[in-house]
Amino acid sequence: MLREVKVENGKLKGLPSADPRVTVFKGVPYAAPPVGKNRWRAPQPCEDWDDVYLAYEFAPISVQDQPGVGDDVYCKEWHVDPDIPMDEDCLYLNVWTPAKRTDEKLPVLVWFFGGAFQWGYTPEMEFDGERLARRGIIVVSVNYRLALMGFMAHPEITKENPDAPANFGLLDQQAGLKWVYRNIAAFGGDPEKITIAGQSAGGASTMQQLTCPENKDIVKGAAIFSGMIRIDDEEGDIFNPIDLAEAERRGEAFFKYIGVNSLEEARKIDAIKLRDLYGEYSKDGMKLKMFPIDDGIHFKKDPLTNVIEGSYPNVPIITGYTSDEFTFGGVNAVEKTVKESCKKLIENDKKNGVDRKVYTYCFDPSIPGEDNPGTFHSVDLWFWFESISKCWRPFKGHHFDLARHMCNYLADFVKTGDPNGVDADGVKMPEWENYDSDKQNIFVFKDNK
Repeated sequence: MLREVKVENGKLKGLPSADPRVTVFKGVPYAAPPVGKNRWRAPQPCEDWDDVYLAYEFAPISVQDQPGVGDDVYCKEWHVDPDIPMDEDCLYLNVWTPAKRTDEKLPVLVWFFGGAFQWGYTPEMEFDGERLARRGIIVVSVNYRLALMGFMAHPEITKENPDAPANFGLLDQQAGLKWVYRNIAAFGGDPEKITIAGQSAGGASTMQQLTCPENKDIVKGAAIFSGMIRIDDEEGDIFNPIDLAEAERRGEAFFKYIGVNSLEEARKIDAIKLRDLYGEYSKDGMKLKMFPIDDGIHFKKDPLTNVIEGSYPNVPIITGYTSDEFTFGGVNAVEKTVKESCKKLIENDKKNGVDRKVYTYCFDPSIPGEDNPGTFHSVDLWFWFESISKCWRPFKGHHFDLARHMCNYLADFVKTGDPNGVDADGVKMPEWENYDSDKQNIFVFKDNK
């Protein structure tokens, strides 16, 4: 097994996963710490190291509200550790590889977590990449800056670095993706077979990276889980970017609120204190929080619009939703957006003579538990990663069967661009047809109880 590898900055040593046929490298630095002068700056190159870097533990999570202290469904589901290490120094990634040699050229999945661009982290237990890696792919999860640290804009920041004035969280993701492209061969991976994926804000991030021209030669497929979201309320639609000028005005308002007169002053404030001030400032709703913007340079326009218009290379995508998420007035906002968006995308492709493969799904099994949660937003993550055994819910055999199938579909998609294949016993799984604007094929994931 590849327990020790050499990447561009030095040697790394990983550990056997729970399944020793998979090696996991945790907390691998892919950029310089975004602290001091690097706060609110595009990610900078990582320095080399001399000794073997022991990649044994997850790195600290991005600065955000303390996890595990609320009583919402997510605190019970996976944000269970209120003492998880947190630090502004957070630009690290994790790699699960089943390779025994560096020349195996295995396909690669690069994962971006969700959390409304305010919360989330790679060590969340549902993101364990082992089960996917067991199926013959390499899984990489990339940590990135969030909220105030990741999406602050201000005229002084723009003046200092006009080529990268904002969207530091998205630039982190891109830096991680490019690191994978340059280094994944050391883990037995194929840099020419990289699929990107994410859920919720991670799905929106996937659309941002998919439609960014700088990534066109890297990304060979994309999975957008519950990420095609359009909220009718403009102020509540966090996925539709504002422009740089408006983001700068909001940054000026925040500086005024915390009582600083310059970028230099703001960079001297302790990161956790800044987090708390940001929480106070935005306590009245999402409209005062900070999200990806249209910076006019790297990430332009609305990523959903870019996807609908086919403004990305002709690579296959998976997209879909859970049956109960973001339901307002009896309408599932994600379902509505996915159906409308995919229909327009395919129609545009037909007009332009493009034969693009799009696979859509609806996640609709029974979800057990005394909270009777339905298929709430994000619950499908336990199934895509087949990490279901880590969940507290009283799942039964049919749930585990569904998780195995969904993990199979995702792994096969990463391998071939087509989710269809066979189960572990060699029996062909139910056919998942690609989306057609006339038939509007949506594959429904149900448990056969």
